[in-house]
Amino acid sequence: MLLVPLLVALFLLVLLGFYVVVAAPRNRAHQTFAAFIFCLALWAVKDIALWEFGTRAGSAGWWAKTSFVLALALQYSLVVFALVFPEDRPVPARRVAAIFSPGAVFVPATLAGLMWDQAGFTGGHFSIRLTPLAYAFGFYIYVVFAYGFVLLYAKFRAYRGQLAAKQLGAIMWGLSVTVALMTATSVLLPLAGVYSLLPYASVFFLPGVVVYAYAVSNFKLFSLQSALDQFRLFPLAYKVALAIAAVAVTSFFVLQVPIVRWSFGAGATPEAWKRYLVFSVITALVPNLILVALVIRIITRPLRRLTEAAVEVAAGGYGAQVEVASNDEVGLLASSFNEMSRKMADDIERLRAMGDQLVRTEKLAAAGSLAAGVAHEVNNPLASISSLVQILQARVPADAADEPTAETREMLRVISQQIARITQVLRDMMDFARQRPPLRAPLDVNRVLGSSLRLAGFDKDFKRLVLSTDFDTSAPLVSADADQLQQVFLNLLLNARDAMMPAGGELRVSTCHDARAGEIVVEIADTGTGVAPEHLAHVFDPFFTTKPAGRGTGLGLAVCYGIVTAHGGRIEIAPNDGRGTRVIVALPTRNEDS
Repeated sequence: MLLVPLLVALFLLVLLGFYVVVAAPRNRAHQTFAAFIFCLALWAVKDIALWEFGTRAGSAGWWAKTSFVLALALQYSLVVFALVFPEDRPVPARRVAAIFSPGAVFVPATLAGLMWDQAGFTGGHFSIRLTPLAYAFGFYIYVVFAYGFVLLYAKFRAYRGQLAAKQLGAIMWGLSVTVALMTATSVLLPLAGVYSLLPYASVFFLPGVVVYAYAVSNFKLFSLQSALDQFRLFPLAYKVALAIAAVAVTSFFVLQVPIVRWSFGAGATPEAWKRYLVFSVITALVPNLILVALVIRIITRPLRRLTEAAVEVAAGGYGAQVEVASNDEVGLLASSFNEMSRKMADDIERLRAMGDQLVRTEKLAAAGSLAAGVAHEVNNPLASISSLVQILQARVPADAADEPTAETREMLRVISQQIARITQVLRDMMDFARQRPPLRAPLDVNRVLGSSLRLAGFDKDFKRLVLSTDFDTSAPLVSADADQLQQVFLNLLLNARDAMMPAGGELRVSTCHDARAGEIVVEIADTGTGVAPEHLAHVFDPFFTTKPAGRGTGLGLAVCYGIVTAHGGRIEIAPNDGRGTRVIVALPTRNEDS
């Protein structure tokens, strides 16, 4: 009947120690408390070994030696724990060395058997007769315990009102209960010659363990105080430990027990031992292979996937994702890796767009300087040429019918037309070069867009288009220059007209308010010839045009880009579902507080 409660005590101690050390393996407080629990577990093991299997002569000697050494180890671990908990501070080596130094005498004396004159079983009853050195040893143990307890009490007072105080209070209660019961059963009663409760000493660990378990569940004692808590993880170490325990227990009952019964059914003969050793080795391969498979499934496979994804990202595959769905640290690592990879891809794409915008801005600035210089240098001689042509036209009689005079008059007319064309190009270049800062004021984009549509409607080709509009009347105002925005919209509308000539087509103009992005989005979509994919990256470059010679200078979209970006907005061109072009102009909404 004694074996069952001893095994229960041992099982609970192992579970508690395992939980504490796995919760934070590198935490000093966790390490020392786990060492304390480990010593208690060893105490239970030695009691099981003596009281259940060790009643032979000589067995009491090693039991007594183990008891003295473990008692000292328990106090040492308690002192170290009291020094480092709850701050997880470094262990003060000098102070610890001074407190522990008597152990350098007591431990060798214990191992040499100097703590007792006689220990063993007499008539089936255990008895031990201690030496004066044992009493000195016992006094030293209680002094060390008192020192550790005083340290815990001082910290309990210092942290009063905090969670750490509740944790320390629970620990002191557990220690008090455990030490009181252990002192009664292992010290006071044996000194009085009563040894009947000595075999139950390990069972009296259970009240202390219950107190610790209560502190763990209610005061978060030795819980995972880390970022992992918020994800409600099942730690990887727990999974591996449970897998090992499950395989070990299952293989014991499924394989080892039948082998023992088969091997020793006829007695413990040499042949039986031979069968047992051979088949135990053979069957040990099965649980080992199962453990390998479980470890591969729990750890190796998800780590391999993570490694492959990391290598892909390192090779430039930004945005690579890894499919690992598990509620442990590897699953959290995979989720964090996926988020990092997505953000990296987004950041790189954003940097690329910013780089393109910077290059385009530099091109606009350089082209503006070039355009201003060219226009200035060409305007003066062109004005002189225009004046001379007008003088020549005045000298040619308008009613002369002879062929040479009529031919001269036609040539002068063509020259005047080409001069007017050159003048218009120079005027466009000067407008491009002299972009003024926007004169911002609260503005309704729908109103400016409607005005631009009315102006474009005076064009006879524009009237041939099938126009549809969808304006967001609830859209807020923007802070913008009305004239400049009208220039942008009118340019885009006429470009859409040119793209659909001569066959005509459908033009859709819409506005909407993107409250999340804080901007008004204007969309102008046509069903014209569209823009080739290889041209999309250059449509805003100065002097780039896909129109036939003489139909455009390639400055219209560059001017639109400059105006929109000067307003803090963005302009984009994309295919219109394979039926033309879609131009998007996004302008930030007006800040009411400004």
